[in-house]
Amino acid sequence: MAVPKKRTSKSKKKIRETIWKEKAIKARIKAFSLAKSILTGRSKSFYYIMNEENSAQSQ
Repeated sequence: MAVPKKRTSKSKKKIRETIWKEKAIKARIKAFSLAKSILTGRSKSFYYIMNEENSAQSQ
């Protein structure tokens, strides 16, 4: 027969939510850093194709 599970405490929920938010913040910072390095042309570990049309407009 099925037995109901115990409730998760508020503190446990808050801890899990905080961990989830910290992971999202780290991912956001990493993505923003990569975008900045690409825009400044300093990226050495990330390869991308530049369109001739886009590069002509930016100059």
